[in-house]
Amino acid sequence: MAGSPTQRSLALLKKDGYSAQVVERFNPYAHVRVDLFGFIDIVAVGNGSTIGIQTTSAVNMSARVKKILLIPESKIWLECGNKIVVHGWAKKGAKDKRKLWCVNTKEVTLSDFEVQ
Repeated sequence: MAGSPTQRSLALLKKDGYSAQVVERFNPYAHVRVDLFGFIDIVAVGNGSTIGIQTTSAVNMSARVKKILLIPESKIWLECGNKIVVHGWAKKGAKDKRKLWCVNTKEVTLSDFEVQ
């Protein structure tokens, strides 16, 4: 699985039976990417659920989770019965062996907001 974290997440979601669409957009005037509601890169539907996915590198996962917990719309998203998942991608493998892309996943739940 090569390409950006977004492309890797799309391929993973498709393999898992979801229909997924990128919902972040590029703002050419500010030269920045803008996530849906400030925290969603991909929306996936299937298997009885709707998921907002934030995709990043594995080392940035905790920062993304912290950001999500500060955005009021993320709690509303969850209260509507949707899910939020953070995909963190990293190349892993044995020393002196070929490294493969692996994903760490962290589901953000309403109980995460109580810990703040």
